[in-house]
Parts: sequence; C-alpha cells; structure tokens
Amino acid sequence: MTFLDWLQNDTAGLLTLAAVSVALLLIMIMRLRLEPFIALIVTGVLVALVAGVSVTDLVGTPIKASDSLFETGFAGILGHIAPIIGLGTVLGAIMERSGGADALTERLLRLFGPKGAPLAMGVTGLVLGIPVFFDIGIFVLAPLVYVAARRGGRSLVLYAMPMLAGLSMTHAFLPPHPGPVTAGGLLGVGMGWVIAMGLLCGIPAWLVSGVWWGSFIGRRIQVGVPEDLPGGAAPAAAPGPAGSARDTGDGDGDPGGGTAGVRTAETAGPQTAVGVAAPPSVALISSIIAVPLVLILAATVAGVTLPEGTVLRDVLVLLGTPAIALTLSVLLALYLLGIRRGTSMAELGRISGESLRPVGMILLVVGAGAFFGKVLQTTGVGDALAGSMTAIGLPVIASAYLISAALRIAQGSATVAIVTTAGIIGPTVAAGGYSQPQLALIVVAVSAGSIIASHVNDGGFWIVAKYFNMTVKQTLMTWTVLETILSVVGFAAAALVWAVV
Repeated sequence: MTFLDWLQNDTAGLLTLAAVSVALLLIMIMRLRLEPFIALIVTGVLVALVAGVSVTDLVGTPIKASDSLFETGFAGILGHIAPIIGLGTVLGAIMERSGGADALTERLLRLFGPKGAPLAMGVTGLVLGIPVFFDIGIFVLAPLVYVAARRGGRSLVLYAMPMLAGLSMTHAFLPPHPGPVTAGGLLGVGMGWVIAMGLLCGIPAWLVSGVWWGSFIGRRIQVGVPEDLPGGAAPAAAPGPAGSARDTGDGDGDPGGGTAGVRTAETAGPQTAVGVAAPPSVALISSIIAVPLVLILAATVAGVTLPEGTVLRDVLVLLGTPAIALTLSVLLALYLLGIRRGTSMAELGRISGESLRPVGMILLVVGAGAFFGKVLQTTGVGDALAGSMTAIGLPVIASAYLISAALRIAQGSATVAIVTTAGIIGPTVAAGGYSQPQLALIVVAVSAGSIIASHVNDGGFWIVAKYFNMTVKQTLMTWTVLETILSVVGFAAAALVWAVV
C-alpha cells in the first residue's frame, strides 16, 4: 500500500489527513493572514484532490457544475441562512438608529435603580443582543455603560461585564446570528428548537458569567471612565442615539472578527433622520424583537402537535418560517420605527444598505466552511473521525464541544470554528438518528465551544479592551474569563438537558 492509498483508504490515514487539513487551515489564517473564506476554499480543494476526488466531482465541467462538490457545498447552506442573516442585520440597524437601545436602557436603569444598574445593563445586552451583532451592540451600548458607571461612581467593569455577557450569549446561542443559524442549517435542525434550547442553556450561562462573575470581578478590578472615550465626558443625563460605523475585520460579525470604529451620539444624531424624533417606547421595541421569536416557536409547536393539512398548522408554519418571520418583523420596524416617525423610504433604504455591507464576508466564510465540510464528508474523513470517537466512547455532544473549542482557541474566529466543527461531526450526526431537541443541543454545544477563551487572536478581545479602557492583563482577567465561563456553563447546561431528552 502506497502512502497515498493509506491516506485515502485507511482510518488512520484519513484521520491524519483531517488533522493536516485543520493544521493547514490554521496556518493560512493565523500565520499567513489569509482571509478565512479563501483559506477554507484552498484547504477544501487540496484535501479533496489528495483524497482522490475527481476533478469532475469536485468542480464539475465547463458545461455543468451545479452537481459539483464546490457548488452544492456553497449553495446548500447559503440558501438556508442568507435571508435570515440579511433580514436580521437590517432589523438590528433600524432598531439601532431609532434610538430604541437608549430608551430600553434608560427604562431598565429607572426600573432597577442605582444598585441594580449592572443588572439593568445585562438585561439590555440580553434583549438588544437578539437583533444586533455583538460588535454593533458594544458600539451602541458603550456610551450608556459609561453614563451608568459615572452615575454609580464605581468600576466600569462592574457595568460592562453583564452587558457583554448578554450580547455574547445571544450572539452565540440564538438566531438570527450566523453561528447558531449556520450550525442548525448544517446539522438539519429547525430554528424553533435552536431558539428553545439556546434560551434554556444560554440564560443560566448568562446569569453565571455576566451577573455573578461580572459582580465578583467588577468589585476587584477598578477601571475608570476617561474623558477621551466616546460618551466618557457625558453628563449624568441620557445620551442621544448612538450608532456605529462597521468594519468587521475578518467579516464574522461575531466576537471572533475584526475591529471597528464608532460614531458617537453627538455625530450620529444630526445625520440620521430616524434618530431625530423622540426614542420609541420600550414596549414597542420589545414587541418587534419578540415577533420573530414567537412566530418561529409557534411554528415549531404546531409542527409537533397539529395534524398535517390543517389550516392553522399551515398558517403557523408559513408565518414561523424564519425568513418569513423576520421579514414581517422588518416590515413592522420599517413602518413603526421609520415611516410613522417621519423617516423617508430613501433614508430607510440607505440605512438598510449600509448595514448589509459586512454581510457579504460573513456569507463567504459560511459558504466556504460548508464546502470544506462537504469535502470532509465525501472523502470519508468525517466517517473515520466519527468511528474513532465512537470507539473511544466520547458522546457526540462532547466531541462537538471539544472540537469547536480547540478551533476557537487556535484561530480566534467563532464562525470558522462553528462551520468547521459542523462539517467534521456531520456524518456522525447524520448516522445517529438524533431527535430535533438533541440536534439543537448539539448546535448549542458547538456554539458554546466557539466562544471559549477569547484572547489576543480574537478581534472581539481588542474591541472590549479598547471600549472599556482595560489593559491586556485586565481584559484577560475579565472578558476572557467571562467568555470561558459562558462557554463551559452553556455546554454543561446542554449536557444536563441531553441526559433527559
């Protein structure tokens, strides 16, 4: 048997090929600074050729390529997630520019009082984190955190950590964010189950990492609000609407991607028509956020409890299709937060267009990751890895978490960790006959692994350090530990639920 035959046919050879492919991927991303989507394409093509996949199967022919690994790998996942991510991005942008985040925060600060201000910031991050990306949430809420810290006269860390935990939890565990949507699409689980299990596992993780750890470490690390930070010199009154100018380095749109600028309240207000009027009510903002979640969950329940062919079931399933549910929510936001408040359709179109610019890179990374996973499945690498995990008795949910965590720590991007892990464990999941709740818990495990131990190779690490005035050591002691607690508790909750479903 030649070395090439060993790589293509022997279990040990296939596992070696898998290890080399992941190492090559990490070298290209970390050492060569190649864009993740390019690195994923190159690695996928090389693995396919070494594993003996024919050129025709890999890329098709000049006449027809629609059945090739390359096109089916990209198209299969993008058809599922592209509308969801795009609509979710537009919804978040409209809510951000309307001043809804400011209104929500101010209401919660009044409700919880001065002593409960850290918890109020955490709840704000939790609610606002559903429709907006992690980095955008920071840009919008940072000036409000500064004001809360100045009012309370305590460490900035005490107010920032609960808010960051809320943003990170929703980004990691809940649609319409790219991670859970991508993992759910690759593993074939309904978004309703992803939402249900994400909330079930994510809320305890947020409480431990944001509320408990944030309170613990916030009393031990003193960080002030300097005058030169955006919003740092704000008086003890509510700031105006805050926005952001997004430039997400590797395009993840997650705690694993890139750096970004900020547009402060002073510069945002006069330029944005949607932010000129008085902020919308908290009830209105909460209702718009709740619409897609309620519709998706209702469709999931209807699909389980109602017989096929009934009118009610069909209506609920239609309205609860994630793309349809988000479309309805976006239309509501366009009217209630825009047109009804005097914003022209031209201005709303401009806001929507600006918000969608970073989405292209997200979709490229996801599509390339799906292609890479398709290659691993076709070549038998995934089956070999699945067999090995079965042989050592490691449950699939634990394998999913450990693989995702290792990839996250090594290369920093949550999205790359998720799409690569989903591709690797895909054959095991497909052959396991798991129920929808179990598949959703596997998605939670993959997502939890993808946020562990944010450190210096993660763009989110530097965003947190910059916006909350912390040194590298302080950021490691606060944010890195927070992300690790959020990851571990989220996975532990998933493992506990797995034992009973």
